[in-house]
Amino acid sequence: MMQENPVYGDYLVVKALENGVTIIGLTRGKDTKFHHSEKLDKGEVMIAQFTEHTSAMKIRGRAQVWTKHGMIESGD
Repeated sequence: MMQENPVYGDYLVVKALENGVTIIGLTRGKDTKFHHSEKLDKGEVMIAQFTEHTSAMKIRGRAQVWTKHGMIESGD
């Protein structure tokens, strides 16, 4: 049974280690497309969630990314 405002998926936390880190949300479905992007400056943190519209996230630049599986650093 589907709720009206369900929580769809896992969260991730991104902390920028440099200015200009870009987080890009990618859509679900037959054709994967960019649907949203955010820029973070050094020290800024964003908390994001996978949803019915977002199936993947691309992170460009040096950042720490925390998920339920652990932490990884991008941009090495």
